Amino acid sequence: MKIGAMNHPCRNPADEIRRFADMGLDFIDLTLEPPQAGWWQCNVQQIKAALAETGMGVVGHTAYYLPIAHPFEEVRRGAIDGFRHCIEIFAELGAKAMNIHPDAHAPMHDRSFVISQNLKSLTEIMKAAEGTGVSVMVENLPRNFNSAAQLAELLDPLPQLGLHLDIGHTELMVKTSTADEILERFGSRLMHAHLHDNKGGDADLHLPLGAGVIDIPRHLAILKKSGYDGTITLEVFTPDTSYLKYSAKRLRAMWDEA
Repeated sequence: MKIGAMNHPCRNPADEIRRFADMGLDFIDLTLEPPQAGWWQCNVQQIKAALAETGMGVVGHTAYYLPIAHPFEEVRRGAIDGFRHCIEIFAELGAKAMNIHPDAHAPMHDRSFVISQNLKSLTEIMKAAEGTGVSVMVENLPRNFNSAAQLAELLDPLPQLGLHLDIGHTELMVKTSTADEILERFGSRLMHAHLHDNKGGDADLHLPLGAGVIDIPRHLAILKKSGYDGTITLEVFTPDTSYLKYSAKRLRAMWDEA
């Protein structure tokens, strides 16, 4: 199991890589989004140098708000073009996977339209990724894509699409965590995981491990039982980096104990 963290979009990605390396992390979950880390803003050679210098790995992350289900075709195509550029950068950096957030924002359209738009866009993005060495994975999101049945609407028609499991999200807007059912149905397609704490309800707080109510040891035990031993990003978003360091230390200990 490897532990990483996500760069802040307002900071230079190369500096973030070195910062995470100094903390003893294994990889950067590189999100290509503005205001400072959009695909058109990044110095790819500088990032490659930082990765080589530190020995850090990289997982591809994209902005959660790209409108792949947008009813205006021109807007949807613009989002697809953005993903194509991200794929090019991730391929050059050696990333093996890139995540995509499904999109449910299509006012006055029913779910069948939303699903068809997502499938159309995901198919085009996966086609663009062919031959690049970058696999595409879809992340579970609260409310609309956060159960095995909801994710099946995307994963079943696209057998080459991977799963990116956000464990924090599985605790939001549900009576009980949906992580078990998602792993039971799609665990064989799990490519990457996000971990952070929260207090349930509808607030995606991205707290340090132990600061919320999630039974993290239980989730880690289920992950290990499923055979997963890959990358886990700590999405701990606090100004004080000591909380990220603490969470990494706790994650290593809990994983070993699971």
